[in-house]
Amino acid sequence: MEAFHASPEVGGLFPSQDMRILITGICGFVGSTLARELLALGHEVFGFDNFIRNGSETNRKPLEQLGAQIITADLRDAAQIEKLPGADFVIDAAANPSVLAGVDGKTSSRELVDHNLVGTINILEYCKSHQAGFVLLSTSRVYAIAPLNTLPVVVLNDALTPDTSQSLPTGLTVNGLDETFSTQAPISLYGATKLSSELLALEYGETFGFPVFINRCGVLAGAGQFGRADQGIFAYWINAWLRKRPLKYLGFGGHGYQVRDCLHPRDLVSVILQQLAAPKLKAEDRVANFSGGTGSAMSLKQLSDWCASRFGSHEVIRDGSARQFDIPWIVLDHGKANRLWKWHPTTDTTTILEEIACHAEANPTWLELSAPR
Repeated sequence: MEAFHASPEVGGLFPSQDMRILITGICGFVGSTLARELLALGHEVFGFDNFIRNGSETNRKPLEQLGAQIITADLRDAAQIEKLPGADFVIDAAANPSVLAGVDGKTSSRELVDHNLVGTINILEYCKSHQAGFVLLSTSRVYAIAPLNTLPVVVLNDALTPDTSQSLPTGLTVNGLDETFSTQAPISLYGATKLSSELLALEYGETFGFPVFINRCGVLAGAGQFGRADQGIFAYWINAWLRKRPLKYLGFGGHGYQVRDCLHPRDLVSVILQQLAAPKLKAEDRVANFSGGTGSAMSLKQLSDWCASRFGSHEVIRDGSARQFDIPWIVLDHGKANRLWKWHPTTDTTTILEEIACHAEANPTWLELSAPR
């Protein structure tokens, strides 16, 4: 493993020499974003993708031109993973990221588990064999649905927000959900695969002596994200608004007051670089939230208002129909990440939205390119 030195800019440790980094799902939105940033910093980056997600093939040639080695392989195929060349660290950015996966009639529960849990096991076996460190990009959806659905909320500026005048569940701070918030089922089939992956990763790391970090992310968003309502709501909404496609406020009275935070994946690079060089940490310090926090929190109605100011008016249909696993409000508190890594998001929400808007204007067929077929 490489030697390391302190980096005063972020208050952590950075690799003093280039590292060989494997990124799973390298041609997806998050994987390709991280790959570009790490390549620009001089690291040797390679990765694999099975290219089943529409639009992912568009990232292959640009990454190869930047120097990345791209391998066609499927995370679910243990034999293919065993044949991959060695790496110093693995960043796991491959998953079926839809909370509706397994129940939407488009993917089966077996497919979801194979992708998100069996695939993780295959990568952990790879890390065991090569003594490679492991960074798992997890999700806010590991947190329990029941206390979120019964959370006392009020409407403020067309957005739901916790009612702090009432008793709030353990783990909910003024800055959002921290890592002590319940992960008790139900958390959705998707959330369960990610939570199970977290636990297995930590156990593998402790048992076989390689470093593991669990980065629970808020909603990741930015230019080039594939336009799927169930996987990239900010990109989908902006692209659909620009093209005057039908849009609906689903559930919660059909007002569009449900709230999420958002985070640009390039903001993860500073902490990942520290994690590549981190000394041994206690198990409880290997899991942390990474999000845009309350400063990035936005309701669908507020997103619509932003779109209207940017592109002009467009009607959104009010549809109060409830969907399984939907929740009214979720914002992550990244205070622990700040304490451990001096990390905070650097790309504000307006910048993220404008970046997506410019990409949408430059790519008029983006929804068709990335739509499920």
